[in-house]
Amino acid sequence: MKVCVWGTFDFFHKGHKSLIDKAISTAGKDGFVYIGLATGDLIKNKNILYTFDERKKSIEKHLREKDFLKKAKIVPIENKYGLTLIEDYDAIVVSPETEKIAREINIKRKENGKSPLKIVKIPYVLSQDKKPISSTRIKKGVIKKNGEIISED
Repeated sequence: MKVCVWGTFDFFHKGHKSLIDKAISTAGKDGFVYIGLATGDLIKNKNILYTFDERKKSIEKHLREKDFLKKAKIVPIENKYGLTLIEDYDAIVVSPETEKIAREINIKRKENGKSPLKIVKIPYVLSQDKKPISSTRIKKGVIKKNGEIISED
């Protein structure tokens, strides 16, 4: 199965790992995962602290640890649809935050005569305080990348 997933992956954290792990399991033994890494206008006003190369290296490290480096490709994307309107994927893995975009993608794919993608949604990965782990909360110094509490919101 050909699976795609995308994000900014700034402060590569436990939630990002969960998203990629789900893409890996969805692809299956003989499948392939395309990881869209946001760049350009897509991150222009988002206060991204890490460069494209730094974020890419974090993802590659995780893929290496999962022994999946040869079964995935990291591609730069400059808009919220990435390559999903052009390429033929079977599924897209999303979080609750990005599910709406996946639905938009399927509408646009149908309009363009392409088959819709299977949408695989994972739940938020929660920190110790039962709130979603996010790069924003990590940047604020509220939680660590693994969800451990540092201070109150």
